Amino acid sequence: MAAVAQDDLLSQLPGIPVASIKTAAELEVAAEASRPLVLRGLIEHWPSLAAGRKSPSALNDYFKRMDRGIPAPMVEAPASARGRLGYSADMREFTFSKRQRGISETLDRIERQTDRPNAPIIAIQMLPLASHLPDFVQQNPMPLLSGIGPLLWLGGRVRTQIHHDRDHNLACVIAGRRRFVLFPPEQVANLYIGPIENPPPLSIVDIEAPDFERFPLFERALASAQTAELGPGDALLMPRHWWHHVTSRDPYNAMINYWWGTHAQGLENPYDCFLTALLAIKGLPSAERIYWQAMFNAYVFQTESSAVEHIPPELRGALGTIHSGIRAALKQKLKASYLKSP
Repeated sequence: MAAVAQDDLLSQLPGIPVASIKTAAELEVAAEASRPLVLRGLIEHWPSLAAGRKSPSALNDYFKRMDRGIPAPMVEAPASARGRLGYSADMREFTFSKRQRGISETLDRIERQTDRPNAPIIAIQMLPLASHLPDFVQQNPMPLLSGIGPLLWLGGRVRTQIHHDRDHNLACVIAGRRRFVLFPPEQVANLYIGPIENPPPLSIVDIEAPDFERFPLFERALASAQTAELGPGDALLMPRHWWHHVTSRDPYNAMINYWWGTHAQGLENPYDCFLTALLAIKGLPSAERIYWQAMFNAYVFQTESSAVEHIPPELRGALGTIHSGIRAALKQKLKASYLKSP
């Protein structure tokens, strides 16, 4: 079996649970529990949602009235990409380019392309509203995430390849419909993710027509996938590290998202630790890698619960609870070690 049309199959995947979250504390509990949730009607009070429901022109005008003339990040892809934002065939480049352009200029270009056959894809992506359109932040508050700056994503029929975020993500739709397909973090080995040196790392599988002969493990990933169809006013909580594919279902789409929960930087940043492990452990002989895998399982991931139970709590040191004193001592030791590194 080669490429298979998946649109119908994707619609049959289990739905992401719908929940009602009223407080920031409830949102944080759900995020930390790594539970994706659909929040219907979360932003019904937003004036931007009312504008989006009128027409693309009305929402564009709403944004243009706030434009302060600061260049904005936008992406453009040729019509041949069919809206798919991913890698080129050799994975050395992407199917899209990134530029800085004026917000009003880009909105006008997007509106002119709406419903035009064989038009290139133009989209505003990851626009920081607090700096570029601060009036939006004042007029469209998000009480569940006080102090977190929103980002704007607006454009045509875009299909963003499977990727993940290192932070929790609350995505709120203000125009058009979007389909999200989510995969648990542990499915990474079945998703055929591209090189991390060319961020963001994306899956090379076309989720809407997967080639199971070329990507046989992707069937396992689909077996654990969940999906959600969001309309204007709806929101989706995606806890950090959940892999997701996003399809903009209408000729004009707009979404606001919030990223939060960033880990500590430097020595305590998990991603930096991962890179260090690639450098220090991946190339070791097999027997040594088995040793370090066992050490990580026992003392970091604690899959062996009895690994330290025989040690009195006051003598467990870094193998026990990491309190402030132990944390400071570990950081000092690691800093000294890095200073010796060639």
